[in-house]
Amino acid sequence: MKSGRHAKILEIISEYPVETQDEIIARLKESGYKATQATISRDIKDLRLVKTLGSDGKYRYISDASRSSNNLTAFEQLFSGSVVSVACARNIVVIKTLSGMANAVCASLDSTENPSIVGTIAGDDTIFAACSDDRSAAELTDSLKQYIINK
Repeated sequence: MKSGRHAKILEIISEYPVETQDEIIARLKESGYKATQATISRDIKDLRLVKTLGSDGKYRYISDASRSSNNLTAFEQLFSGSVVSVACARNIVVIKTLSGMANAVCASLDSTENPSIVGTIAGDDTIFAACSDDRSAAELTDSLKQYIINK
């Protein structure tokens, strides 16, 4: 029963943008599974599900195994839809976004776990990403610009 429920949960989160445990419970019920919130909470822990920011700005459950590829896709979508410009100032990369989007873009950038980024800080429409050195910042700037080249 548990393994069947686990398989169904993985199927549900791969097909639907599930934001809450209640949504998982409802979708399981539609498929003939009965589960309490406590059971779902344990299942989430067992399956190592994590919540990640989607390109639509909403959080959703994904499996930890698919996290890295989903994060990159979500990052690319969010970045290309929200970033206005990217510039380099020594070891700092300055990212200008649409008003109110800097925090979301910054969180998404942080989720990529880029080793050349030492830290980030976001305001309303600006992100500062501190890199380990000038060369790393220039390389990061070049790689980020590819996502906004069509603007």
